[in-house]
Amino acid sequence: MSQALFFQLQSLLIFSLMTFGIFQKHNRLRHVKIMSLAILWDIILILQIELSRSAILKASNAMENRLILNIHVAFALASVLGYALMIYTGRKILKQQRSFQPRHKILGRVTYTLRFLTLVTSFWAQSPQNQKLITTAIF
Repeated sequence: MSQALFFQLQSLLIFSLMTFGIFQKHNRLRHVKIMSLAILWDIILILQIELSRSAILKASNAMENRLILNIHVAFALASVLGYALMIYTGRKILKQQRSFQPRHKILGRVTYTLRFLTLVTSFWAQSPQNQKLITTAIF
């Protein structure tokens, strides 16, 4: 199995775990455990990708990168920011500060969508041939 395929498979499993965790929202303890695992695993995946591919160095060359790679990196960074906000609001809710629930719900939807977009763009960011197809379709 290629390294890229291994990362893609992990990403798909993380997204699936998040989806399952969302459906467990009525069982607070299970929801927290599943979502914490998914977030931790996703951060570990980011570290794996960085250590094997120097992803931050590549992303820092934004002017030289393909459009889809820059879009993918933006979604990935926004997802991590979303995780931080989700953890913050989730911890407030666990401390019985119910006023954070509406924000947590909205942030959850946004973060989940960003994670989905990260997953989708990761497939296109891997292949220059796919980049040509996307660029042609957009323009």
